[in-house]
Amino acid sequence: MPDLLIRNAGVVVTMDATRRELRDTDILIRDGVIAAIGPRLTTTGDTLDASGCVVTPGLVNTHHHLYQTLTRAVPGGQDALLFGWLKTLYPIWARMGPEEIHVSALAGLGELALSGCSLTSDHLYMYPNGARLDDTIAAAAEIGLRFHPTRGAMSIGQSLGGLPPDELVEREADILTDCIRVIDSFHDPRPGAMVRVGVAPCSPFSVSRELMRDAALLARDKGVMLHTHLAENDEDIAYSLAQFGCRPGQYAEDLGWTGPDVWHAHCVRLDAPEIALFARSGTGVAHCPCSNCRLGSGIAPVRRMRDAGVKVGLGVDGSASSDAGSVIAEARQAMLLQRVAGGADAMSAREALEIATLGGAQVLGRSDTGALVPGLRADIAVWDVSGLESAGAWDPVAALVLCGPRGVRDLVVEGRRIVTGGRLATVDQDRLARHQSRLARALADG
Repeated sequence: MPDLLIRNAGVVVTMDATRRELRDTDILIRDGVIAAIGPRLTTTGDTLDASGCVVTPGLVNTHHHLYQTLTRAVPGGQDALLFGWLKTLYPIWARMGPEEIHVSALAGLGELALSGCSLTSDHLYMYPNGARLDDTIAAAAEIGLRFHPTRGAMSIGQSLGGLPPDELVEREADILTDCIRVIDSFHDPRPGAMVRVGVAPCSPFSVSRELMRDAALLARDKGVMLHTHLAENDEDIAYSLAQFGCRPGQYAEDLGWTGPDVWHAHCVRLDAPEIALFARSGTGVAHCPCSNCRLGSGIAPVRRMRDAGVKVGLGVDGSASSDAGSVIAEARQAMLLQRVAGGADAMSAREALEIATLGGAQVLGRSDTGALVPGLRADIAVWDVSGLESAGAWDPVAALVLCGPRGVRDLVVEGRRIVTGGRLATVDQDRLARHQSRLARALADG
């Protein structure tokens, strides 16, 4: 791969230890790594002119359900709370197969890339009609994003008192066997890895205590991370109290689901002792503000979490509940919700941007990305702030969160150009959109 020089950046937002913002600066990329940052660098390789642009680390998405990009704005689920929303969509998802899982992942990953995201996790917890986690991993390779897929699962169907229909659950022995298969096949623990795999039973209301405990033991034996949904709304808390006799944080701790190798999605209803537990144990949180608003789940206590020392990243969640897959939009929503809850000074635009970059990388256990520092991986977003959305902005860095732009001009991942001039460079995005729409119509007609 030839060197790439990003030239004349108006502002480079480093997210380094002192959060420096460098003016009129170049970034030299060699072999997928940031080789140097400074003025008037030279190269015999390729160049990318960033004059007048804001350059940030690639954004990081810590929670997604990529398959849901086929079921946006579904009637019957548009105005429902979490459990009712799930009951509407489960029968539709049960009709998917490998093609739907693969194409919806392509579309969701492409949408993320256009929003400036270079690293994303995914939580796939159902495998209808022969679908496998492999289908999403192949999609990430096509788009070119750094990927942290998690082998999710559901094992308690309606006949046993669970929420999902029986046709969407699996035998727990089969789940653990396939977790081993995908970890052995795809997980790469090395710095700069393009794929790392996690273990992710769906939620306390769709798997048994035994599977939660066994999944934690397996993940630690294999050296991979753990992920699930936790304390998403009041229904979630009520279920935990009724079924387990304790709050979700205690349930998680009892089963080995706290620690620096664990991150939980949502955590809207964590109380003060649970926040202290997460801070003390190094447990991470994927904050999904748009989905929390859409489903009426509430405002997560992000200010209190961060003040306590909890690792917090952003998650777009599935497009059936958040409708869009834009990490920069989540950053704005996170900032606004904390201000609603705590006042106009509760969260700044720069803090929201930090959560969207460095914060997400820390949640996913990636010390090799999330900041623009020599020696880290070259995951870089270039934002053109000369357009109408940000015209008149006095502070171009804050403008990324406060007003726009809403998409990147260029995105580089591991030194490779993924978005160029606001368009996907690795796939035909118009053809992909048509394919996605055909599959969605077929699901709707079915």
